[in-house]
Amino acid sequence: MSRRVLATGVVVLLLGGPALAADGTQLPPQNARKLSEIIAKVEQRDDFRYVDEVGWDSGSYTVTYYTTDKAKVEITYDPVTAEPK
Repeated sequence: MSRRVLATGVVVLLLGGPALAADGTQLPPQNARKLSEIIAKVEQRDDFRYVDEVGWDSGSYTVTYYTTDKAKVEITYDPVTAEPK
């Protein structure tokens, strides 16, 4: 009986929370847009020159890019809507 309760508790924990990578960091949700879609939106911005860095932290993508006038821009995107936060 106690094994069944323990197994049920583990299943609830796994299904109820966000997915985690092997190192314990949170993964994007299953309904997240493709990262390539988000990058394509960044590339269409005025004066875009190149993407410098893409990061994943606290449930959001952070994209750092540079403009044609060498300005550094950092935007945080919602992974599900692909819209800036």
